Amino acid sequence: MTVAFRNSGGTAVRSGSVTLGTHIVDLLGIDWATIRTTETLPAPIAADSGKNATWTVCVDDWRVPLGMHIETRVVTVDWS
Repeated sequence: MTVAFRNSGGTAVRSGSVTLGTHIVDLLGIDWATIRTTETLPAPIAADSGKNATWTVCVDDWRVPLGMHIETRVVTVDWS
């Protein structure tokens, strides 16, 4: 999964973390579970600039039965 980060603030982001929420979804669109993964923010990100970061999202195969799929659709960021 690739995420684009944009720092629109007046100071650089020095550190932080990114939490990805990967949902296990059935054929009808029902969300059965959410697996959270926390990664390090690609810092520093200078003021008024951006960076991209890519992570591989892994889910144990037993968590995704036949007919279901995964979607990573929740991303939260904490920074300092």
